[in-house]
Amino acid sequence: MKPTQKLHDLGQSLWLDNITRGVLRDGTLQRYVDELSVTGLTSNPTIFFHALEKGDLYDDSIRRLTGEGRSGEALFFRLAIEDLTEAADLFRPAHDSTRGADGWVSLELSPMLANDTAGSIGAAAELHKLAQRPNVFIKIPGTPEGVPAIEESIFRGVPINVTLLFSPAQYVAVAEAYMRAIERRLAAGLDPNVSSVASIFVSRWDVAVQDVVPPALRNRLGIAVAQRAYREYRRLLASSRWRALAASGARPQRMLWASTGTKDPKAADTMYVEALAAPDTINTMPDKTLLAFADHGVVKNVMPEDGGDSDQVLAEFARAGIEETALAARLQREGTTSFDKSWTDLLRLLESKEHELSQRDHAKSGATMSSRSS
Repeated sequence: MKPTQKLHDLGQSLWLDNITRGVLRDGTLQRYVDELSVTGLTSNPTIFFHALEKGDLYDDSIRRLTGEGRSGEALFFRLAIEDLTEAADLFRPAHDSTRGADGWVSLELSPMLANDTAGSIGAAAELHKLAQRPNVFIKIPGTPEGVPAIEESIFRGVPINVTLLFSPAQYVAVAEAYMRAIERRLAAGLDPNVSSVASIFVSRWDVAVQDVVPPALRNRLGIAVAQRAYREYRRLLASSRWRALAASGARPQRMLWASTGTKDPKAADTMYVEALAAPDTINTMPDKTLLAFADHGVVKNVMPEDGGDSDQVLAEFARAGIEETALAARLQREGTTSFDKSWTDLLRLLESKEHELSQRDHAKSGATMSSRSS
């Protein structure tokens, strides 16, 4: 049995942290589904930048959409939705067979809305309506401004993937926002079954401290923080507040492990996947990590519900001068800034492609007319 199947049987969903028109059209994504137990995927501006940067698979769509008068953000979202709805249809059997617990794809809001609560609420509703699929998450960052947007969007029935969470405290804030939204729906006589996931970013912790901690602590911070977050997740699921919501038909906001590709070339390439094995969670990983785990990964111990040795490990980091709360806030700010840059680069690339295709088509048209006249 493949290691990926073992993780799936454990109760953890494996999602691909990537999407390109190429993997949709050449059968790669279908193969991941059939052979590697992949049941969903996530995307972000950087992923779409690389997808659009390579080859000409998007050229016809760009021509058609620009011909309809779309440009900039409107053009990008139409291109992204074309890919994501195709992927959503591929994952629809998983979505239906799990009654909506699995089989999701995710589309990110414009990162420029990260500090705009009202703008995020409106854009999330618009994009979800545009996608016209029940298994499309809209991604909203769990920033202080994002938390009320997450609550209001879920209250309005929009499935949300909360992104850019780094600490247990940040996770608890969005988990409570989710529960408030479901409680509000119940009070309003609405269906409480609105799906959401909360995405904890893991490897970025270790990248942030790799040059300032002793060798014995390298690559241990992200996993320790994840263990603490998982403890909070299990605590909330066991709470009387959540049990009352579940009895009314609500669905748990699943914890999702993001940024699980190993960044340190000296560390095992399956390190995070193995450490984060846990039921009722999701691990979204890039192709390289997925293939490495399928090839030589090992399903060892299940993540302990009590946090394991995370308190002791984090105490060691504190003695080494690492302050968890401050670093979590910094990582969230840096993540937002990074997505802003990716978004700007993406829109510039689209503008360049529009111009290139227009020039190429104009030249081709001119050559055809010249040939006819001669």
